[in-house]
Amino acid sequence: MKPHVKAFVFDVYGTLFDVHSVKAACDEQFPGKGDQISQSWRTKQLDYFFTRHIMGRYEDFSVVTRDALRYALSAAEVTWTTETEDALIATYADLSPYEEVEDVLHQLHHKQTIVLSNGTDAMLAELIQNAGFTDLFDELVSIDGIKQAKPSPAAYTHWFKSSGLKRDEVLFLSSNGWDIAGAKNFGFHTAWINRDGKPLDMPDLAPDAVYENLSEILEWVTDEAAWP
Repeated sequence: MKPHVKAFVFDVYGTLFDVHSVKAACDEQFPGKGDQISQSWRTKQLDYFFTRHIMGRYEDFSVVTRDALRYALSAAEVTWTTETEDALIATYADLSPYEEVEDVLHQLHHKQTIVLSNGTDAMLAELIQNAGFTDLFDELVSIDGIKQAKPSPAAYTHWFKSSGLKRDEVLFLSSNGWDIAGAKNFGFHTAWINRDGKPLDMPDLAPDAVYENLSEILEWVTDEAAWP
């Protein structure tokens, strides 16, 4: 039997939503280069965010996302306009959720469901609303409020300190190995949503469970009547 958890805390980008669903829009603007731009955009988005955080030059996720797009377009050796750039940035408000997400969230209706993301408040609210998921979450929490990015302990504390829960009553879910390591280090139970079959990251902070998609997390939903 899995441990009794009261709250399911979700990362967003790559966990609930496919960040590479921007590929179609990139390909429409720059035929044949959509995959290259999408891959480079995501890689540089994380690189810029973490590098600036480490240097003490924090910029919010919306700024970093735009800067990373500009890099990806330059690397693809394409010419673009401000209108094209804005159109591609807008796709981040309409990322495609993975097919199982809505059903899983509905099945967690009796549990606390929280988003904890490096995205800004505005980015998260718009994305969740556009997907029709607003009523499926109890809280949307951005680390931008404290300017401390995941996987720093302060980022997880930002939500947890007012939750009224114990750390072992939380299951944290992410597709990002670095995020799983950070949450495990903080003391949460963790489930790595390893959609791409990647090798384990940081074995000393291994997740409690590894799944191919979110549907499998439902084994953590226990009959509360069976617990003292």
